Amino acid sequence: MPNSQLIKCSVATNHHPSQNFFLDALSDEIQQRLFPYMELVSMPLGEILYESGEVMRYVYFPTDCIVSLLYVLENGAQAEIAVVGHDGLIGMSLVLGGESTTSRAVVQSAGYAYRLLGQRLISEFSRHGQLLHLTLRYSQALITQMAQTAVCNRHHSIDQQLCRWLLLSLDRLKDNHLVMTQELIANMLGVRREGVTEAAGRLHREGVIDYSRGHIFVTNRPKLEQLCCECYAVVKAETDRLLPYHPSKK
Repeated sequence: MPNSQLIKCSVATNHHPSQNFFLDALSDEIQQRLFPYMELVSMPLGEILYESGEVMRYVYFPTDCIVSLLYVLENGAQAEIAVVGHDGLIGMSLVLGGESTTSRAVVQSAGYAYRLLGQRLISEFSRHGQLLHLTLRYSQALITQMAQTAVCNRHHSIDQQLCRWLLLSLDRLKDNHLVMTQELIANMLGVRREGVTEAAGRLHREGVIDYSRGHIFVTNRPKLEQLCCECYAVVKAETDRLLPYHPSKK
């Protein structure tokens, strides 16, 4: 059971479930059925929401945090297979009928999320309405990200992988600032820390990023996109196609 700190409504006036794009895309009718049961929780850096094989009880909807889905080997080595932010939800396996998954979910960038008992979301999912449609489309977008990540990790340089990772993370944050150590990035990418240090140094010399003591600032996003491989563009295009997130509410 994650130890996320539950936030009382009286101190959560700046937060609302609709800050999550997935939830905001739902009709008013569905929101009225789900939002009263949403709990705002803090998501500190490094928090593990669930482990591989662990029975899942909750689904999480990030508002201003980022969660990495990691595959962990028996020897402890790990690599990121997808990143989720205010674009989606954590706990797809539970919604789609499984009680566990082979991945680990870890908070990559601290912030907040709304959590909901999985069974309540499954009940809405079983109505075969808008939530079902949106969840399946999000599932396809997530599978695309996982597949492209696998291809990128196999065929592209550490520099290109770092660019892809930075761009995907930025798309899920409100600004161009990430709190992330190079060691943690290396763990996410499944590469040596020295490789990330060298790649980050090259981006710094190109005038793309500034970094200091775990803080990364992207100062030239167009240049970052130019230096990236095609993997980011593929994921973004498919995500934008599947999830416009602005349907006319019915």
